[in-house]
Amino acid sequence: MAKACISLVHQINPSNAQQAALAFAEMGLLQEVITSLAYTPDTPVWKGLDLLPKLLRTKIIDELSRRIWTDIPRHAVYTYPVWEILRVLIARIGISKYLRNQQSSLGNWVCLNLDQQVTKGHLKGLAAIYMFEDVAATTFQAAKQEGIQCLYDLPIPFYRMTRRIMAEEAELFPEISSSIQSIHDPAWKLDRKEQEVQLADHIFVASSISRQSLIEIGTDPKKISVIPYGAPVGTFHPLLRADNKFRAIFVGRVSPRKGVHYLLTAWKELTLLNAELVLVGPNLFPSGWLEQYQDIISYVPSVPHLKLNQYYSTASVFVFPSLVEGFGLVILEAMACGIPVITTPNTGGLDILTDGLEGFIVPIRDVEALKEKLEWCYRNPDELAEMGRAARRKAEQLNWGVYRQKLVNQVQKILIEKSH
Repeated sequence: MAKACISLVHQINPSNAQQAALAFAEMGLLQEVITSLAYTPDTPVWKGLDLLPKLLRTKIIDELSRRIWTDIPRHAVYTYPVWEILRVLIARIGISKYLRNQQSSLGNWVCLNLDQQVTKGHLKGLAAIYMFEDVAATTFQAAKQEGIQCLYDLPIPFYRMTRRIMAEEAELFPEISSSIQSIHDPAWKLDRKEQEVQLADHIFVASSISRQSLIEIGTDPKKISVIPYGAPVGTFHPLLRADNKFRAIFVGRVSPRKGVHYLLTAWKELTLLNAELVLVGPNLFPSGWLEQYQDIISYVPSVPHLKLNQYYSTASVFVFPSLVEGFGLVILEAMACGIPVITTPNTGGLDILTDGLEGFIVPIRDVEALKEKLEWCYRNPDELAEMGRAARRKAEQLNWGVYRQKLVNQVQKILIEKSH
């Protein structure tokens, strides 16, 4: 097989996209990473940031620092940054709450522009193009005509499953329905999602729930590979606790989709003594809604990612009761820190932990089940500590290196089969 034959496209650079690009680079298969914005702080193009006011410069650099494609050669990263810079500026100068619809539109333009640019200038000489949701529809159409394999990475369940579950949630809780954004995507965007799945030669997902969402719409199971993401065992690890207080922690977007309202109800009804519930992440509930629980929770709106290790390590148990999730990377972060997990079948939890060994799997929307498992954890500290040690051992078995090897093996198999 010829080398340097795969290009990867993502509008930003989440850890799963970075690891996929690194997998191809390690095998000498990567031709390009095409993205909206990549930050290389030591290059002259970014020196102009020094001219900005200090506060604005700091906010922008904080955002840009998340856009470094680690371990990918600089010459292999190609960018189309205009729309993304505009979107980041709006988000960081504090006016995004007044321009919510416009900011969403800018995010859509980032994806559309990237898709068009890849189609125009980045398909020559490829054996395969590896793309993610919302940036692939136009490129896949052109790639098909060139005989290029269209590899699609769907990090979340297909939108029809998500919309169905969240539409049900909006009916159950009309008071928070305004914060359920996934039921408001425009028709043209949903049409593109449909096209991407239909055009893809092979689809990579990280969990059984995402696979099921595709099978429900008639996708051939042979067209789908499930490869769970990796645990960051090098950067997240157990730390000594400063106290013995029972502490449950949630990390992520504090929102209806994550099932936080069920967790809050369960915690309020439990009334455990000398116990604390900590929520870490941006509050996406309607304005003022979360405040009704301020007397029973500790809320931390934002934490730099690498500092999350300290927060996980203060906890007795990590609770992630999400209603629909392609894969909860936070689950593996907590497990890497030696923290047992309570989660649902809709988070990828079934693919990475054994119920009763590294934590517990509870049904979605089940307050009583959450209460039962939280109380068990509260009353069985020794058994819970052993669960935490088991969680760390499992995380070590599910590291990113394992993910990269499985991914590249499957991609190579697909390309070999195509050439025969």
